[in-house]
Amino acid sequence: MKYINFYTMQSVRNIAILAHVDAGKTTLSERILFASGEVRRPGKVEEGLATMDYMVEEKERGITIESGVAHFEWKNTWFNFVDTPGHVDFGAEVDMALSAVEGAVLVVSAASGVETQTVAAFKKLRAAGVRTILFVNKLDNPDYSLDETLINIEEVLGVRPVQMTLPEYTDGKMTAMYDVLSQSRLVHSETDEEVVDDGWNVEDGWDHSREIKRCYAEAVDFASNFDDDVLSLAMDKKPVPPKTLLKGLRKLAASDDYALCYAGSAMEGFGVRSLITALSFFLPEVPEFNSEELGQVIRLRHFKGVGEISLFRAHSNMERKEWPAGFEFSRLKANLLLPVEEIRAGDIYAMRAPFETELGQIIVRDGTVEPPASSWNHEVANGTHSDTGATSSSWSAEGTTGSIRDRYKPLLQTRVECLSTEDYHHVEKSLNTLARMDPSFRVQHDDGGFWYLHTVGEVQLDVLLARLRREFGCEVKAGEPEVHWQERLCHDVGPVENTFQIGPHKISIKLSATPLESDAHDIRLSAEFLETAPREILAGVRSALLETTETGVLGKGPLVGLCFEVEHFEWTEGALPPMIKKCCADAVTKLIKPADVSLQEPYMELSLECPVNFAGAITGDIQSRDGKVKEIGGDGRTHFLKAEIPLRKIFGYATGVRSISKGTALYSLKLIGFRNAT
Repeated sequence: MKYINFYTMQSVRNIAILAHVDAGKTTLSERILFASGEVRRPGKVEEGLATMDYMVEEKERGITIESGVAHFEWKNTWFNFVDTPGHVDFGAEVDMALSAVEGAVLVVSAASGVETQTVAAFKKLRAAGVRTILFVNKLDNPDYSLDETLINIEEVLGVRPVQMTLPEYTDGKMTAMYDVLSQSRLVHSETDEEVVDDGWNVEDGWDHSREIKRCYAEAVDFASNFDDDVLSLAMDKKPVPPKTLLKGLRKLAASDDYALCYAGSAMEGFGVRSLITALSFFLPEVPEFNSEELGQVIRLRHFKGVGEISLFRAHSNMERKEWPAGFEFSRLKANLLLPVEEIRAGDIYAMRAPFETELGQIIVRDGTVEPPASSWNHEVANGTHSDTGATSSSWSAEGTTGSIRDRYKPLLQTRVECLSTEDYHHVEKSLNTLARMDPSFRVQHDDGGFWYLHTVGEVQLDVLLARLRREFGCEVKAGEPEVHWQERLCHDVGPVENTFQIGPHKISIKLSATPLESDAHDIRLSAEFLETAPREILAGVRSALLETTETGVLGKGPLVGLCFEVEHFEWTEGALPPMIKKCCADAVTKLIKPADVSLQEPYMELSLECPVNFAGAITGDIQSRDGKVKEIGGDGRTHFLKAEIPLRKIFGYATGVRSISKGTALYSLKLIGFRNAT
């Protein structure tokens, strides 16, 4: 077995790449790997050869689904490069990636400018405090304007772009890129690599010399706001050397008001070298970690024939001989595992552990675990709750941790059942594994022997079903996806009494319920006298009442926004948890009838861009789906609109809008909230 050793003195940087769908971020990723010498030639997304899109579904669809991880070296810096999904169904992957990076590249297409997902990605980066460098892509087409895109960035994103590269065209074809900081010209070599044109000098008065000097002077002006040396030289009208300017731009890069902006063409491989150099210059170092921690689980993956692995960010430097028993660390390259002999703080590895890991889990140096950083309880997502540590009389199932699973609300539910009863336990285990791997996916077990899969969107559902078959060998029958509605209690109900007895053991409960305010979606429990009961009794009541609300009364979705009040509860010594569950469930059935609840359906905000000649047809289609247009705009070429539309009316919308617009429309969906169903 060949082992790979890495120099502990080498700097480490973890970076992510984000963009709107089709802005070219995976193509840019491939070009970065090629420019750094990590791959011999860049893989093409349209040919299904992208290095970082390793999944079959990614190659078939031409989109990134799971955050890919690759590695490369540049100027004595080791980079872990995380390519994130652009499709809205996989937004949780973006959040997971941002928890483990120091910097990011936000790709903006010069063909379309700042789009809806570009804005969403930028907001995520700002919220996560991730330093961001912009890359304007697709400038190989001279009809796309870099200047217009920079203006669009400033207007929409609210940051001042500092132009660091500019393109050169000859007879309508991109032939070179100019780097502002080094004031050099970059051309392609015979092997298609970007190299410095040694025969070009900015002082020789070439066509672009004046423009490069203008951009350099502008960078000096901006950097002078952050560095006294740059300011002093500029005030004295003295030349500012590149090294001095570099120091000022490093401080500028940390500001929220400015953004370093590089440009080029990922497809043609122009502007990539300057971008990589910027990543080595302008990103912060990895943070200081707790020296008692081995590291944190940031991603879970499953490979057929290999099993489950964790993407793991190390918090300590440690050689193989010091690793806890049963742990193995490797580099992940596509779907290959390359063993290493040491791990370094801040670096990302593929980890095999002797136990099942959880997202966000901290592992200490001796191999034991701390609770996940998000404090998310896996049982809550599957309809139960086992937290017995609360001491207040009001308990909320919704929580306030703000974990990644709390940020995504699956809005579709699909019934799935086994084709063969012998496969039941294998399918159950496989679904639970997929639910652990994907923070935005939920599995709900039904006592009838089937499951409900709760997903963010249709693409996510299709991919999960395909993975269930391919990776886990599970053959299942899936129904048509349905909207995951909500049920709300219309008025106070109860109290009712219920008793359940088996032999000498007896459980009795007196229960009532009250609706909460309209914007509350949690389930609360008021039972002050139970706080002195054994912990397992209180936990059993909480768990049972929460689980009964998951399926609702009408079976269309969960019952939300109410407070249960336990007015009386008796139990005999030795009563088992299933008895508590049965007694509470029957009490809820007695308490809340179909006439006591109202249905609410999810409404979405649809943001759409299309050429103006398709605006009328697209607007008419939205209105036919009971949508209401709330905002329109555009620049004479591109039409923009925002509309509110019920989710149940936009199943298959991707196919419909593609047909209407001949594939030119781009859209995104965001949950507004739930409204009374008509």
